[in-house]
Amino acid sequence: MKKLLAAIATTTILSAPAFAEMLDVEKDELKFGFIKLTDMAPLAVAYEKGYFEDEGLFVTLEPQANWKVLLDRVIDGELDGAHMLAGQPLAATIGFGTKAHVITPFSMDLNGNGITVSNEVWAEMKKNIPVDAEGKPVHPISASALKPVVESYRAAGKPFNMGMVFPVSTHNYELRYWLAAGGLEPGYYSPDDVSGQIGADVLLSVTPPPQMPATLEAGTIYGYCVGEPWNQQAVFKGIGVPVITDYEIWKNNPEKVFGITAEFAEENPNTTLAITKALIRAAMWLDENDNANRPEAVEILAKSEYVGADAEVIANSMTGTFEYEKGDKRDVPDFNVFFRYYATYPYYSDAVWYLSQMRRWGQIAESQPDSWYDEVAKSVYKPEIYLKAAQMLVEEGIADKADFPWNTDGYREPTADIIDGVEYNGRTPNAYIDSLPIGLKSGQTVVGNKVEG
Repeated sequence: MKKLLAAIATTTILSAPAFAEMLDVEKDELKFGFIKLTDMAPLAVAYEKGYFEDEGLFVTLEPQANWKVLLDRVIDGELDGAHMLAGQPLAATIGFGTKAHVITPFSMDLNGNGITVSNEVWAEMKKNIPVDAEGKPVHPISASALKPVVESYRAAGKPFNMGMVFPVSTHNYELRYWLAAGGLEPGYYSPDDVSGQIGADVLLSVTPPPQMPATLEAGTIYGYCVGEPWNQQAVFKGIGVPVITDYEIWKNNPEKVFGITAEFAEENPNTTLAITKALIRAAMWLDENDNANRPEAVEILAKSEYVGADAEVIANSMTGTFEYEKGDKRDVPDFNVFFRYYATYPYYSDAVWYLSQMRRWGQIAESQPDSWYDEVAKSVYKPEIYLKAAQMLVEEGIADKADFPWNTDGYREPTADIIDGVEYNGRTPNAYIDSLPIGLKSGQTVVGNKVEG
């Protein structure tokens, strides 16, 4: 019997990956926060598939009421880390809204958001949108189709209100980008007025993601930008129509990040590596074999402790499609990307884009040199941690060396695959900001209710 067991053990060792010695983690009991969105999936998968435990980590995942509470709890140490808006660690580090050094060793996904309008607004927009041979609206839909609707509301003395999830959210910047590309002013921030509505044609305000459909249905807002499943929920409820995805605004744009304080990373370097390893494995699982695991991921996310929406609603965008008008379901295979295209690598150029939008709309009040953008990006985004974790996974036989960008300087190549065709080059942020038709330019500031300089 002993010989048989020894033979089984030997066979198992030979057939298993070459696991390295487990990291000696400084802290093994951890609590991570998240918001109920499908892009929290890497956390749920790392938990459900045992990837955290494989690294010697015993993790509790806890949904948070909103993005502000989530960030405050990470800064205060009540949470060890969290699923975050990419703008949150950057804004905190430069002192917009709150002041704390928050970093990210891991980007959670690409794409995944949409812009939805009410049925009434959609009916008016459709008059301005060309159709294809089948009579379906031609995509991508420009905000220029919304402009006459906004003007008609203004003529009637009605403000045109739209929702986004947080002042430094991707959703705020994507919605602003789409509006501005269509000739609409989304408004400015100033040190004295953080409403973001100075000089605005469209008034943007914060609504937590799960509350978006109900707020739209109540008529408080006429549209919103949010992550899934809350655009598809509007379709299923019959209360609104998603008009564009962020994939159409900027192909393969960066989305959420996993955020921790710099202090946590300094005090717990091995724990930080172990967390990053587990999250990379989860992202790999989500995208492997052409998204073959997505149906299982949908079932996980549908659980009440995670997203808690109907599996059918989550699957509508998580499995390679996206539904616009009811019945107008189109193939969007990269609507949610978790690993391919180096999605999990924390690129400095991604950080710089967020900072450029903060400057564009006045959240960064004064012009800064290009070197400042680079320095802030490097203080927050930590590819060195990511690559060290990736190297360990490669050595353990879990990951393929070809799946990681070992030789990058942290900047993606310039791209113009954006709805307005304006090229983005993260190495020259000021030239990029100045090339955008609407928004602050070099030397300009917002004083009172107007742009000066």
